Amino acid sequence: MKKLVILSIVSILSCFLLFGGKTTEAASGKKQLIIINKSTNQLAFYENNQLQRSFSVGTGRQASYTPEGTFKIVKKIVNRPYYKGKIKGGDPRNPLGKRWLGINARQTKGDTYAIHGNSNPSSIGKYVSSGCIRMYNDDVVWLYSKVNYNTSVIITTSSKTFTAIAASKGYQVKGNPASKAVSIGGVLKKGSSGPQVVTLQKKLEKLGYHVNGIDGFFGPGTEKAVKSFQKAKKLKADGIVGGATKKALGL
Repeated sequence: MKKLVILSIVSILSCFLLFGGKTTEAASGKKQLIIINKSTNQLAFYENNQLQRSFSVGTGRQASYTPEGTFKIVKKIVNRPYYKGKIKGGDPRNPLGKRWLGINARQTKGDTYAIHGNSNPSSIGKYVSSGCIRMYNDDVVWLYSKVNYNTSVIITTSSKTFTAIAASKGYQVKGNPASKAVSIGGVLKKGSSGPQVVTLQKKLEKLGYHVNGIDGFFGPGTEKAVKSFQKAKKLKADGIVGGATKKALGL
């Protein structure tokens, strides 16, 4: 009996050492897939073949900069330092943002190409990077918390839907980002960023309240527009988009 117990412990430790203590798709029981379409600068995250969330991203300022193909997530780093600029991890100025999901593109080891956050929210959705995939910090923090090591990452430039892109690579998934509306959850205020802010800004612009650019960042222009809307609707003009303001906006 003791011998069986010892063998079981050795087996468990061997598996742990083999995978370096990292969470894998097999260990978690969840099949995951990330697709990035450079033609729309959108990223879709699938789990167990079902679309979970989609995000706006920034990619290479030249088409060749961001590599295309099917890769794996091989490195995960919280608050990676920006060595070139000698900026510490966690510094608000750090252009690598709050999270780093390194991929093994072009025979690299996850230190060169990555899906990562960024200190410049206005760059998201544009062709601006030296090869990496940029996300809003709030978005990459969420994605980082969900994604496992060895998750497949498809990067392409395509006019196809995400489900069609997946199928062409042998994956059967459900849900296209274009068919999913972004719902506003929680409170949005000055300093917020991400696709929810984009939805808010588009709504305000449509109603005639100018936000000085739809960039996904809740800055002074968006705050001013929110206050103007709140005053017009006789709401508390605090510039914070909570339940009452969302209801008035129809979000």
